[in-house]
Amino acid sequence: MAKKVPTKEELTQVPIEHLDLERIKSVRGLVEAMRRTSFQSRTLAMCAAVYENMAADPKCTIFLGVAGALVAGGMRKVIRDLVERGYVDVIVTTGAIAYHDWYEAHGHRHYSSSPDADDIVLRKHFLDRVYDTLADESEFRIIDDEVAKIADTMEPRAHSTREFMAQIGKMYPDPNSIVYTCAKNGVPYFVPALNDSSFGIALTRHYMERRRDQKEPMRIDPIRDNYEITQIVAKSDATGVFYVAGGTPKNYISQTAVTMEVLGLPEKPHNYAAQITTDVPHWGGLSGCTFEESQSWGKFHKDAKMAQCIVEATIGLPLVAGYVLEGGRKRKRKKVRWSGDEVVSVS
Repeated sequence: MAKKVPTKEELTQVPIEHLDLERIKSVRGLVEAMRRTSFQSRTLAMCAAVYENMAADPKCTIFLGVAGALVAGGMRKVIRDLVERGYVDVIVTTGAIAYHDWYEAHGHRHYSSSPDADDIVLRKHFLDRVYDTLADESEFRIIDDEVAKIADTMEPRAHSTREFMAQIGKMYPDPNSIVYTCAKNGVPYFVPALNDSSFGIALTRHYMERRRDQKEPMRIDPIRDNYEITQIVAKSDATGVFYVAGGTPKNYISQTAVTMEVLGLPEKPHNYAAQITTDVPHWGGLSGCTFEESQSWGKFHKDAKMAQCIVEATIGLPLVAGYVLEGGRKRKRKKVRWSGDEVVSVS
């Protein structure tokens, strides 16, 4: 049967409405108005709507995946607020986000600089540059020592990153800390690329010293991470994902659907998906791959609600977060109950 060709009248049903800043009084109002504009403004509003839809679904477990160094970028409390307000059930980030957050939980700060700063001078002062932001490497080294000592106190066996983050999370009760807020609320926090961070460097020191002293070290087991997060998906009635940037956190969460198939568990692709990223699909990288591309892998349901926006994270994240937080929805966070590395229930 030939495909029906839409008429001109059918194609011109929805006019563009020009953004009227005089009438906008809130972040939510701005994002709602953007839905009737064009280009990435509209797709950002679509991402916000998908995120709110997954939050409104009482069956949905929400996974937040965040890449980059967004704590250094000033997004720490935005992420923390999404966790505290119940809009995150499971979080997966880069090691940089977790480490920089814990660094600030100690009372340290990041500092405004310039991408044109003299990096040789910065090195002399032991200051690390993240584009236009600085962190104090001398304070990092003190924290690295602390991490190695914490590892010394942990049972000398294989731990998931979830266990490790829960262990350190409550040590510094900073109300604005992502790590602390997750630990306080029992939100599983996975860092699958923990080795690729200052946490990994510090734990390497622990390993070296234990090896030198002929003692068994505490170890991070990334395969245990896989087993644990896949169980959360398996025990959930439905799942939704919100990706900020891409990187390891994005594919790590997405691939749980594939892992379930390989493990012989019932197929359970994700039901909702929203992403803000600066990458694009034609480079062939996972950060830019569309959710439609991921459907070929079975990662997202054929009827999943999906939206993607090409926007830098420090612009897109606060707009999407502001939209859902200002919506005032009272969401009951999903509670993951554990018995060792087994998920007992998600409810």
